[in-house]
Amino acid sequence: MRRLSRPLLLLAGLSLLVLIFTAQEFRLFERGWFNVKTWWRPAEQGMALQHYRVAVEGKVIEGLDDDVSALTYDPDRKTLFTVTNKRSELIELSLDGQILRRIALVGFGDPEAVEYVGRDSYVITDERQQRLIQVRLQDDTHTLDASQAEQLTLGIGLNGNKGFEGLAYDSAGKRLFVAKERDPMLIYVVQGFPHRDPAQPYAVQVAQDRKRDARLFVRDLSSLQFDERSGHLLALSDESRLVIELDEEGKPLSTLSLRRGFQGLKQTVPQAEGIAMDERGTLYLVSEPNLFYVFEPGQP
Repeated sequence: MRRLSRPLLLLAGLSLLVLIFTAQEFRLFERGWFNVKTWWRPAEQGMALQHYRVAVEGKVIEGLDDDVSALTYDPDRKTLFTVTNKRSELIELSLDGQILRRIALVGFGDPEAVEYVGRDSYVITDERQQRLIQVRLQDDTHTLDASQAEQLTLGIGLNGNKGFEGLAYDSAGKRLFVAKERDPMLIYVVQGFPHRDPAQPYAVQVAQDRKRDARLFVRDLSSLQFDERSGHLLALSDESRLVIELDEEGKPLSTLSLRRGFQGLKQTVPQAEGIAMDERGTLYLVSEPNLFYVFEPGQP
């Protein structure tokens, strides 16, 4: 029995180390502590994402075979826009997930995110080259050429296909939030792009908040959404199956789980890639390859 005890102890020790490593890798300690704190004292000024309930679950976007990536809401058209990167397209969707229009993207490389930044104006990211490309979209637009658009290349910590995955825009503060997926996972704040006043010199500022980023108890970042009403930022993580609400100081306030059994979901969202929100606070979400979700605010 003594001869067996040492191998068993060694195996138990190795298993414990694997569990600790896994918990650290998936940020389970921080997430668990956050859940305990919010259960004990819920945030009073937050969106209360935990009370959202799914209204449309896993609806297939008919006519779309390519993988969708990112999502943004256009308050003027009352529609949504997403991008595909295998056959690069900007696709307009109705609020119930129907395709309204397909716009070919020429010269955009690897488009991963799209964000509404003003009437008929959008920013699209090229993930690998870390380009931000501003485009103008009219009702009769069928093709967009990157060579004819205003562009900004950041080139910070280039890392293949782990580059710019998400965008969010603060129209009041004229700030563009840019999410780097992982390795490292960061959120940049860009001011001065898009360039609003041609009469003024071109001045771009890029800032980071490492304290805020360190609070993100997720494995990656897939998409961002800025809430104009509260000034809070939503961060979507595919690998952690989670949406986190951050206040103005970057402190986590509430979460929305994308796993089966939470928020009324019958199945786990397979690969969430984009999130958007309308004026009423309704959340829209797309998941690869071509699934559409709607989450509506609930009552505490």
